[in-house]
Amino acid sequence: MTLLYVLLAILVFGLLIMIHELGHFLVARACGVGIHEYSIGMGPKLISKKSEKTGTEYSLRALPIGGYVSMVGEDEESDSPEAFGNKPVWQRILIVLAGPFMNVLLGFLLMSILVISTPQLASTTIGAFNEDATSPSYGLQVGDTVTHVNGVRVHTGNELVYEILNDGYKPIDLTVIRGGEKTEINDVIFPGITAEGIHFGSADFRVFAEEKSFGNVIKHGFFRSVSTVKMIFDQLGDMIGGRYGMNAVSGPVGVTEEMVNAAKSGAQNFLYLVIVITVNLGVFNLLPIPALDGGRLLFLLVEAVTRKPVNKNIEGYIHFAGLMLLLLLTAFIFCKDITGLFVK
Repeated sequence: MTLLYVLLAILVFGLLIMIHELGHFLVARACGVGIHEYSIGMGPKLISKKSEKTGTEYSLRALPIGGYVSMVGEDEESDSPEAFGNKPVWQRILIVLAGPFMNVLLGFLLMSILVISTPQLASTTIGAFNEDATSPSYGLQVGDTVTHVNGVRVHTGNELVYEILNDGYKPIDLTVIRGGEKTEINDVIFPGITAEGIHFGSADFRVFAEEKSFGNVIKHGFFRSVSTVKMIFDQLGDMIGGRYGMNAVSGPVGVTEEMVNAAKSGAQNFLYLVIVITVNLGVFNLLPIPALDGGRLLFLLVEAVTRKPVNKNIEGYIHFAGLMLLLLLTAFIFCKDITGLFVK
């Protein structure tokens, strides 16, 4: 049974990569850019077929750790009217953005499915406190509708719980609506929890449910998706700030293990993890790192501002150096994940 879960995780991971690359592919074709190869996976080819009509080669490769769309004139000079480098800069920007956009869009769509399948929608109105609750001692009351946590607007119970989880390991400020009026509650302390040496806050209350209307489903789907994007940026910031170490970073092996565990614990947990991964894939690729979509986007924005393309050789060297660093990082994370499978 575990093998089936592993195969399911690899399949889903491959589909997320396929959707990302499909975004680049479709927009490139719409802009008239020629495609050498559309590949899912890296390394040796397993299956390959070349289109007689377009000349594009479609490949499935052995390692499910990425993929690519190889475009005419992408990394080399070309006089072809189908060359990526000969297209207007705004079209090239759209092509680069299309991959991450597809991942984030998929995350929003899957979140809507998750919300629809959820029996109850959680509001931000306090319904009752747990026995070990500490927040009532600092002024939080039953019936309060929380609108902000440390200045961050919350619209759903899931956002409220996440913001307390993320920031509640230290005193936090809450804004609530009480009796129709806005009230500020400062330095509220919530119970703390520690997982793998990292401190978090714990919501010590339960909230009222909301009516599962069409409008509320749309609201929860949208704001939970936005919160997922924010969560990823929060984690990146905390990693740079030293709150999380490298142990919190996972590659394909670690992600597959988590997906297997989520699949075993239920369909909703598995779906939520897929949402987090696809949004993470989209956001990570937008970071201004050479060899990623964000790195290419940065060069295109420079060209758009200066109206002069960056020297192809210089850009190529920078992307190559970035790729080598990413491969080294991937190898390190791969070894860490493999070690983690045997050392718990």
